[in-house]
Amino acid sequence: MKNKIIIVLIMITFSFIFIPFVPTLSFTETRTELPITHYLPLKKEKEFQIIFTHTIHKTDVIENYRVLNNKEILLLSMEYSDVAIGMPSYAEEGQTLVYKDGLYTLSYAHEALPSFTMFVGDVEDQLFLQYQKKKYNLKVKLEKGKSYLFEVKKLSLFDIARGVNLNEQ
Repeated sequence: MKNKIIIVLIMITFSFIFIPFVPTLSFTETRTELPITHYLPLKKEKEFQIIFTHTIHKTDVIENYRVLNNKEILLLSMEYSDVAIGMPSYAEEGQTLVYKDGLYTLSYAHEALPSFTMFVGDVEDQLFLQYQKKKYNLKVKLEKGKSYLFEVKKLSLFDIARGVNLNEQ
């Protein structure tokens, strides 16, 4: 009887350590054999922003996102001040472009993504993740010159121990 109880306790402990249950915003290195995941625990707040300086215009671009219940990432809108190289100057089907007070806002009807890859350039322009009114400098938190798969995923306690919490760096 003791052996069965011990086996059950070991199985429960094993499950608790290795079954993913902690929802996160995660950045996982790509193009490497031993990827490191940088993560931020996802709380009740479901909206976040990625803010970067356009490398040519040298102006800020703000991308607004919402996490959906199915863990997809919904692109809500982009805000920018220049429509020259690399920035949309018109709305396509399912989009709305508004220009007000020197700022363009491109809104999307329903652009849900399961994930996207982000390259952290080796330039000094800014790149931030803003979540729950706090900004995380991704140029400091992530390694420049590397690509990261950004996704909303659940991590296990084992994954968390191996990864890097953006709050604790």
